[in-house]
Amino acid sequence: QVQLVESGGGLVQAGGSLRLSCAASGRTFSTYDMGWFRQAPGKEREFVAVIRRGGGSSYYADSVKGRFTISTDNAKNTVYLQMSSLKPEDTAVYYCAVAGNYFRNYEAYERKAAYDYWGPGTQVTVSS
Repeated sequence: QVQLVESGGGLVQAGGSLRLSCAASGRTFSTYDMGWFRQAPGKEREFVAVIRRGGGSSYYADSVKGRFTISTDNAKNTVYLQMSSLKPEDTAVYYCAVAGNYFRNYEAYERKAAYDYWGPGTQVTVSS
């Protein structure tokens, strides 16, 4: 079992920045690939970013590439999502998730089914 808790969400103006955190407890953090998803009102939950276990390579959705950065602090069992140049369309509930299985192709991590555990989410609102 893995428990995840996100924090760091809030209200920010367009062009601003936020850093989300996701603290994990339970099994060894460094054995998982960690992902971030988001869900806007009335829309499907969509992939944002993933980082390989132990803080390895990362992969991003085209919509956030160059603006968001995913990173980990293994000592703190925490994964971060640094969000910059925020746009109103980034408004959503952001969720972190754990993928226990390893997928060679990054595209596999875009599927919600690739993840075994989810946090409750944190709201991010970007005003125009």
